[in-house]
Amino acid sequence: MRELKKIKYTYTSDQKHWVGDGFHVYGLLRPSEELNKFISPFIMLDYASPKEFPITDKRRGVGEHPHRGIETVTFAYQGEVEHRDSSGGGGVIKPGDVQWMTAGKGIVHDEFHSEEFSKKGGVFEMVQLWINLPKKHKMTNPKYQEISSGVIPAISLGDKIKLRVIAGSFEETKGPSTTYTKVNLYDIISKENKRIFLNFENGTNTVILIMSGEVTLENKNFKDKDILIFERAGSQIDLKVSDNFKGLILNGEPINEPIVAQGPFVMNTKEEIYQAFSDYQNGKMGRL
Repeated sequence: MRELKKIKYTYTSDQKHWVGDGFHVYGLLRPSEELNKFISPFIMLDYASPKEFPITDKRRGVGEHPHRGIETVTFAYQGEVEHRDSSGGGGVIKPGDVQWMTAGKGIVHDEFHSEEFSKKGGVFEMVQLWINLPKKHKMTNPKYQEISSGVIPAISLGDKIKLRVIAGSFEETKGPSTTYTKVNLYDIISKENKRIFLNFENGTNTVILIMSGEVTLENKNFKDKDILIFERAGSQIDLKVSDNFKGLILNGEPINEPIVAQGPFVMNTKEEIYQAFSDYQNGKMGRL
Protein backbone atom coordinates (compact mmCIF):
# COMPACT_ATOMS: atom_id res chain seq x y z
CA MET A 1 0.00 0.00 0.00
CA ARG A 2 1.29 3.46 -0.91
CA GLU A 3 2.05 5.91 1.88
CA LEU A 4 -0.25 8.94 1.78
CA LYS A 5 1.18 12.43 1.43
CA LYS A 6 -0.08 14.59 4.28
CA ILE A 7 -1.00 18.26 4.14
CA LYS A 8 1.76 20.51 5.49
CA TYR A 9 0.21 23.96 4.95
CA THR A 10 -3.12 25.35 3.76
CA TYR A 11 -4.00 28.94 3.13
CA THR A 12 -6.15 31.21 1.04
CA SER A 13 -6.48 34.89 0.26
CA ASP A 14 -9.41 37.24 -0.01
CA GLN A 15 -7.20 40.06 -1.28
CA LYS A 16 -6.91 40.69 -5.02
CA HIS A 17 -4.49 43.06 -6.69
CA TRP A 18 -4.01 44.30 -10.23
CA VAL A 19 -1.08 43.22 -12.37
CA GLY A 20 -1.05 45.96 -14.98
CA ASP A 21 -4.66 46.77 -15.87
CA GLY A 22 -5.65 43.41 -17.32
CA PHE A 23 -5.03 40.83 -14.61
CA HIS A 24 -6.95 41.03 -11.33
CA VAL A 25 -5.33 38.27 -9.29
CA TYR A 26 -5.11 36.48 -5.98
CA GLY A 27 -1.42 36.05 -5.09
CA LEU A 28 -1.59 32.50 -3.77
CA LEU A 29 2.01 31.30 -3.85
CA ARG A 30 5.10 33.35 -3.03
CA PRO A 31 8.69 32.35 -2.22
CA SER A 32 9.64 32.40 1.46
CA GLU A 33 12.21 30.70 3.65
CA GLU A 34 9.46 28.67 5.30
CA LEU A 35 7.70 27.57 2.11
CA ASN A 36 10.55 27.06 -0.37
CA LYS A 37 11.40 23.58 0.92
CA PHE A 38 7.84 22.40 0.26
CA ILE A 39 7.01 24.23 -3.00
CA SER A 40 10.28 24.08 -4.99
CA PRO A 41 10.67 24.05 -7.98
CA PHE A 42 7.58 26.31 -7.99
CA ILE A 43 8.12 29.94 -7.05
CA MET A 44 4.95 31.95 -7.50
CA LEU A 45 1.31 31.45 -8.49
CA ASP A 46 -1.28 34.12 -9.33
CA TYR A 47 -4.91 33.21 -9.94
CA ALA A 48 -7.03 35.60 -12.00
CA SER A 49 -10.44 34.26 -10.95
CA PRO A 50 -13.40 34.73 -13.33
CA LYS A 51 -13.99 38.43 -13.99
CA GLU A 52 -16.18 40.12 -16.57
CA PHE A 53 -14.43 42.69 -18.76
CA PRO A 54 -16.47 45.10 -20.93
CA ILE A 55 -15.87 45.74 -24.63
CA THR A 56 -13.00 48.17 -25.20
CA ASP A 57 -10.59 49.36 -27.86
CA LYS A 58 -7.90 49.87 -25.19
CA ARG A 59 -5.13 47.32 -24.67
CA ARG A 60 -5.44 45.79 -21.21
CA GLY A 61 -2.52 43.93 -19.71
CA VAL A 62 1.12 44.33 -18.71
CA GLY A 63 3.64 46.23 -20.80
CA GLU A 64 7.26 45.43 -21.51
CA HIS A 65 9.08 43.81 -18.57
CA PRO A 66 12.00 41.37 -18.10
CA HIS A 67 12.59 37.95 -16.50
CA ARG A 68 15.67 35.85 -15.80
CA GLY A 69 16.28 32.50 -14.09
CA ILE A 70 12.73 31.13 -14.33
CA GLU A 71 10.00 29.79 -16.59
CA THR A 72 6.55 31.40 -16.63
CA VAL A 73 3.57 29.19 -17.43
CA THR A 74 0.17 30.73 -18.19
CA PHE A 75 -2.95 28.55 -18.16
CA ALA A 76 -5.93 30.01 -20.03
CA TYR A 77 -9.41 28.97 -18.83
CA GLN A 78 -11.60 31.81 -20.09
CA GLY A 79 -10.61 34.74 -22.30
CA GLU A 80 -7.50 35.17 -24.44
CA VAL A 81 -3.96 36.46 -23.86
CA GLU A 82 -1.60 37.79 -26.49
CA HIS A 83 2.13 37.48 -25.84
CA ARG A 84 5.30 38.68 -27.57
CA ASP A 85 8.91 38.54 -26.41
CA SER A 86 12.41 39.66 -27.31
CA SER A 87 13.45 36.18 -28.46
CA GLY A 88 10.86 36.27 -31.25
CA GLY A 89 8.24 34.20 -29.45
CA GLY A 90 4.62 35.21 -29.48
CA GLY A 91 1.05 34.27 -30.11
CA VAL A 92 -2.46 34.17 -28.68
CA ILE A 93 -3.55 31.57 -26.15
CA LYS A 94 -7.25 30.73 -25.97
CA PRO A 95 -9.35 28.77 -23.45
CA GLY A 96 -7.69 25.44 -22.76
CA ASP A 97 -4.31 26.56 -24.11
CA VAL A 98 -1.06 26.95 -22.16
CA GLN A 99 1.82 29.35 -22.77
CA TRP A 100 5.25 28.23 -21.53
CA MET A 101 8.02 30.80 -21.60
CA THR A 102 11.58 29.94 -20.56
CA ALA A 103 13.23 33.22 -19.58
CA GLY A 104 16.64 31.62 -19.00
CA LYS A 105 19.47 34.16 -19.32
CA GLY A 106 17.01 36.96 -19.93
CA ILE A 107 13.95 37.90 -21.89
CA VAL A 108 11.68 40.92 -22.25
CA HIS A 109 7.98 40.38 -22.96
CA ASP A 110 4.53 41.86 -22.67
CA GLU A 111 1.13 40.27 -22.03
CA PHE A 112 -2.23 41.74 -23.05
CA HIS A 113 -5.79 40.63 -23.55
CA SER A 114 -6.05 39.65 -27.20
CA GLU A 115 -7.48 42.18 -29.63
CA GLU A 116 -10.36 39.81 -30.39
CA PHE A 117 -11.27 39.34 -26.72
CA SER A 118 -11.12 43.09 -26.07
CA LYS A 119 -13.51 43.75 -28.98
CA LYS A 120 -16.06 41.25 -27.67
CA GLY A 121 -15.51 41.53 -23.92
CA GLY A 122 -16.42 38.65 -21.64
CA VAL A 123 -15.23 36.55 -18.73
CA PHE A 124 -11.49 36.27 -18.16
CA GLU A 125 -9.87 33.51 -16.04
CA MET A 126 -6.17 32.59 -16.00
CA VAL A 127 -3.43 31.14 -13.79
CA GLN A 128 0.22 32.16 -14.02
CA LEU A 129 2.88 29.97 -12.45
CA TRP A 130 6.60 30.64 -12.09
CA ILE A 131 8.89 27.59 -12.14
CA ASN A 132 12.47 27.92 -10.95
CA LEU A 133 15.39 26.89 -13.13
CA PRO A 134 18.30 25.02 -11.52
CA LYS A 135 21.63 26.87 -11.43
CA LYS A 136 23.01 24.92 -14.41
CA HIS A 137 20.11 26.10 -16.60
CA LYS A 138 19.52 29.64 -15.30
CA MET A 139 21.49 31.15 -18.17
CA THR A 140 20.05 28.92 -20.89
CA ASN A 141 18.76 30.53 -24.07
CA PRO A 142 15.16 31.80 -23.90
CA LYS A 143 12.45 29.59 -25.39
CA TYR A 144 8.71 29.86 -26.04
CA GLN A 145 6.15 27.05 -26.24
CA GLU A 146 2.57 27.70 -27.29
CA ILE A 147 0.69 24.56 -26.22
CA SER A 148 -2.77 24.34 -27.76
CA SER A 149 -5.56 22.50 -26.00
CA GLY A 150 -5.70 20.05 -28.90
CA VAL A 151 -2.31 18.53 -28.04
CA ILE A 152 -2.92 18.23 -24.28
CA PRO A 153 -4.04 14.65 -23.55
CA ALA A 154 -7.16 14.20 -21.40
CA ILE A 155 -7.82 11.16 -19.21
CA SER A 156 -11.17 10.13 -17.74
CA LEU A 157 -11.06 9.51 -14.00
CA GLY A 158 -14.81 8.85 -13.89
CA ASP A 159 -17.92 9.33 -15.98
CA LYS A 160 -17.66 13.09 -15.60
CA ILE A 161 -14.10 13.78 -14.43
CA LYS A 162 -11.37 14.86 -16.84
CA LEU A 163 -7.67 15.17 -16.01
CA ARG A 164 -5.39 16.90 -18.54
CA VAL A 165 -1.67 16.10 -18.57
CA ILE A 166 0.01 19.43 -19.33
CA ALA A 167 3.56 18.43 -18.34
CA GLY A 168 5.24 15.30 -17.05
CA SER A 169 3.12 12.17 -17.04
CA PHE A 170 0.07 10.56 -15.48
CA GLU A 171 0.44 6.78 -15.43
CA GLU A 172 1.49 6.03 -19.04
CA THR A 173 0.24 9.29 -20.57
CA LYS A 174 2.82 12.02 -21.21
CA GLY A 175 2.18 15.76 -21.49
CA PRO A 176 3.38 17.86 -24.45
CA SER A 177 5.56 20.38 -22.55
CA THR A 178 9.34 20.20 -22.54
CA THR A 179 10.79 21.13 -19.17
CA TYR A 180 14.16 21.75 -17.51
CA THR A 181 12.94 20.44 -14.16
CA LYS A 182 11.11 17.21 -13.40
CA VAL A 183 7.50 18.35 -13.00
CA ASN A 184 3.98 16.99 -13.39
CA LEU A 185 1.27 19.56 -14.11
CA TYR A 186 -2.38 18.51 -14.37
CA ASP A 187 -5.69 20.28 -14.31
CA ILE A 188 -8.89 18.50 -13.31
CA ILE A 189 -12.49 19.38 -14.06
CA SER A 190 -15.17 17.31 -12.30
CA LYS A 191 -18.92 17.19 -12.73
CA GLU A 192 -19.45 14.35 -10.22
CA ASN A 193 -18.71 13.70 -6.56
CA LYS A 194 -15.99 11.10 -6.54
CA ARG A 195 -12.90 9.89 -4.71
CA ILE A 196 -9.75 9.97 -6.82
CA PHE A 197 -6.12 9.00 -6.26
CA LEU A 198 -3.02 10.81 -7.49
CA ASN A 199 0.35 9.04 -7.38
CA PHE A 200 3.72 10.83 -7.23
CA GLU A 201 7.31 10.00 -6.39
CA ASN A 202 8.21 9.95 -2.72
CA GLY A 203 10.25 13.05 -1.81
CA THR A 204 8.65 15.33 -4.39
CA ASN A 205 6.69 18.50 -3.66
CA THR A 206 2.98 18.76 -4.41
CA VAL A 207 0.64 21.77 -4.42
CA ILE A 208 -3.08 21.87 -5.25
CA LEU A 209 -4.92 25.05 -6.25
CA ILE A 210 -8.71 24.84 -5.95
CA MET A 211 -10.24 27.18 -8.52
CA SER A 212 -13.85 26.20 -7.92
CA GLY A 213 -15.87 23.64 -6.00
CA GLU A 214 -14.61 21.65 -3.04
CA VAL A 215 -12.12 18.95 -2.07
CA THR A 216 -12.39 16.63 0.93
CA LEU A 217 -9.04 15.46 2.21
CA GLU A 218 -7.95 14.18 5.63
CA ASN A 219 -11.60 14.53 6.76
CA LYS A 220 -11.54 18.28 6.08
CA ASN A 221 -13.26 20.32 3.39
CA PHE A 222 -11.39 22.86 1.29
CA LYS A 223 -12.96 25.32 -1.12
CA ASP A 224 -12.22 27.66 -4.00
CA LYS A 225 -9.05 29.74 -3.79
CA ASP A 226 -7.56 27.42 -1.16
CA ILE A 227 -3.97 26.28 -1.71
CA LEU A 228 -2.91 22.91 -0.28
CA ILE A 229 0.81 22.23 0.20
CA PHE A 230 1.90 18.69 1.05
CA GLU A 231 4.75 17.03 2.92
CA ARG A 232 7.50 15.59 0.73
CA ALA A 233 7.13 12.13 2.26
CA GLY A 234 4.55 9.80 0.77
CA SER A 235 3.58 8.90 -2.76
CA GLN A 236 -0.23 9.11 -2.96
CA ILE A 237 -2.92 11.75 -2.45
CA ASP A 238 -6.42 10.46 -1.73
CA LEU A 239 -9.09 13.13 -2.22
CA LYS A 240 -12.78 13.47 -2.92
CA VAL A 241 -13.82 16.11 -5.42
CA SER A 242 -17.21 17.81 -5.71
CA ASP A 243 -19.42 17.90 -8.80
CA ASN A 244 -18.33 21.47 -9.61
CA PHE A 245 -14.60 21.09 -8.96
CA LYS A 246 -11.85 22.68 -11.02
CA GLY A 247 -8.27 22.49 -9.82
CA LEU A 248 -4.62 22.69 -10.81
CA ILE A 249 -2.16 20.07 -9.54
CA LEU A 250 1.56 20.93 -9.31
CA ASN A 251 4.16 18.27 -8.53
CA GLY A 252 7.91 18.52 -8.92
CA GLU A 253 11.33 17.42 -7.86
CA PRO A 254 12.71 20.06 -5.46
CA ILE A 255 15.74 22.13 -6.46
CA ASN A 256 17.92 22.14 -3.37
CA GLU A 257 19.75 25.38 -4.11
CA PRO A 258 19.67 28.88 -2.59
CA ILE A 259 16.93 31.19 -3.92
CA VAL A 260 17.20 34.96 -4.17
CA ALA A 261 14.07 36.48 -5.71
CA GLN A 262 13.68 40.16 -6.47
CA GLY A 263 11.07 41.59 -8.78
CA PRO A 264 11.06 39.63 -12.06
CA PHE A 265 14.35 37.81 -11.41
CA VAL A 266 15.04 34.60 -9.48
CA MET A 267 18.70 33.66 -9.06
CA ASN A 268 20.99 31.95 -6.52
CA THR A 269 22.86 34.98 -5.13
CA LYS A 270 22.30 38.70 -4.57
CA GLU A 271 25.23 39.43 -6.89
CA GLU A 272 23.44 37.57 -9.71
CA ILE A 273 20.32 39.67 -9.05
CA TYR A 274 22.36 42.90 -9.29
CA GLN A 275 23.86 41.62 -12.54
CA ALA A 276 20.39 40.83 -13.91
CA PHE A 277 19.18 44.40 -13.27
CA SER A 278 22.34 45.77 -14.87
CA ASP A 279 22.03 43.53 -17.92
CA TYR A 280 18.38 44.51 -18.39
CA GLN A 281 19.13 48.22 -18.09
CA ASN A 282 21.97 47.86 -20.62
CA GLY A 283 19.70 46.15 -23.15
CA LYS A 284 21.34 42.71 -22.89
CA MET A 285 17.95 40.98 -22.56
CA GLY A 286 16.71 42.52 -25.79
CA ARG A 287 13.84 44.85 -26.54
CA LEU A 288 10.43 44.47 -28.07
